[in-house]
Amino acid sequence: MSTLRLGVLIAFGLLAVSACSRAGETPQLMNLQAHQDSPDEFSIVPTNPLQAPSDFSALPTPTPGGTNLVDPNPRAEAVTALGGRPSATQTRGVPAADAGLVRYAGREGVDPEIRQELASEDLQLRQGTRVRPLERLFNTNMYRRAYEDQLLDPQDELRRWRNRGARTPSAPPPPGQ
Repeated sequence: MSTLRLGVLIAFGLLAVSACSRAGETPQLMNLQAHQDSPDEFSIVPTNPLQAPSDFSALPTPTPGGTNLVDPNPRAEAVTALGGRPSATQTRGVPAADAGLVRYAGREGVDPEIRQELASEDLQLRQGTRVRPLERLFNTNMYRRAYEDQLLDPQDELRRWRNRGARTPSAPPPPGQ
């Protein structure tokens, strides 16, 4: 058997194995812009060292998403580490400057189950879309195609807002930087 034929056989074998490696699994959520590198937000936030309590039975009941003994106020600590004001993390309702926007957004009612509904529809989309072998082989997905009409190009948005005269003190960096 020639080297070329052997190489082609191995390539098809790998393709076949990769195409069925996750059959039956629930599709995972993916980054819409998987082609872009993004920073690891968690690598810049300092964490306090873990400490073992002297008495494990005296520990408070866990509060998922809440505080703990090591990080009593993790959100304020993260804001401080990123150069913000910790007082900004305290909820005070809708700021007066945003009240009109919130009223306009809720003018036709607010669905309290919207997150669950969208998650369910997204799962149906991911389960109902046939995965292409090359997508599996190169670890890409169909999200970009499915949500193309909802994606924003940061540079186009920057130009649009600047053309309208809006101040843009915090603008996205140009591509490639």
